[in-house]
Amino acid sequence: MKSVIVVTGASSGFGRLAAEALARAGHAVYASMREIAGRNAPQAAAMRQYAGAHGVDLRPIELDVASEPSVGAAIARIVAEAGRLDGIVHNAGHMAFGPAEAFTPEQFAALYDINVLGTQRVNRAALPHLRRQGRGLLVWVSSSSTRGGTPPYLAPYFAAKAAMDAVAVSYAGELARWGIETSIIVPGAFTKGTNHFTHAGAPADQARAAEYAAGPTADLPKVALEGLAALEPPEADATAVAEAIVRVVDAPFGKRPFRVHIDPSDDGAEVVNGMADRVRAELLRRIGLADVLKPRAAS
Repeated sequence: MKSVIVVTGASSGFGRLAAEALARAGHAVYASMREIAGRNAPQAAAMRQYAGAHGVDLRPIELDVASEPSVGAAIARIVAEAGRLDGIVHNAGHMAFGPAEAFTPEQFAALYDINVLGTQRVNRAALPHLRRQGRGLLVWVSSSSTRGGTPPYLAPYFAAKAAMDAVAVSYAGELARWGIETSIIVPGAFTKGTNHFTHAGAPADQARAAEYAAGPTADLPKVALEGLAALEPPEADATAVAEAIVRVVDAPFGKRPFRVHIDPSDDGAEVVNGMADRVRAELLRRIGLADVLKPRAAS
């Protein structure tokens, strides 16, 4: 059945791939991005062209997850145009690469704002609509770094993604009785097919970063990036993440997986998450909340 879905951070990377894949699958997709009339105007125009060429319902929309007014206006517009909102793909995010000490506290906060608080702004605008409907879906694009192998020089991003994953897990239990499902998508370290590493932020304290570059850690960036690339199989394809999101959206209500890993490099996150999710489920059963492990159908 056709769903109305908003994908955050859809100008490039996993977001764009997911938006296009969901539209091809027959859904009405609002592909959100910042500065749709500015720096992302070419991406918005390309999406409109893609929609026309493929005969799909793919609509770029202005939505800056760092701005509460922007988020509120976008969600209101979607509901006004489509009459409803069925799902959210929380994908917007940003990466930073460099020694943790060289990032200022303000830079850590900025990464947290985009990757974590952005999801909260979207949820606060969208969830009242989903709860009134008694049905909905939240898809969270997490990262294997939250519980898998974590190479150095990615601390701000890893910390933000771990926080977002924790928020997603808590929301899952709080929304289940409202008929709202949660699926957490866990991509591995795709070094090709997205601009994550290419557009990664750098430390603001360049003097501190230079000390690391001249000291015993001088080889860490090269070794880490080359090692990640070598670990990734040649056939690894970032479109697999978009395809996993489509499968989740298309799955029947109540049958959607809580967590899906797409990690060609197999960094161990699936093993650790499997145990953590089982521990969560067991605790909920022990305290009398087993029912929130599955969404409740609207009466």
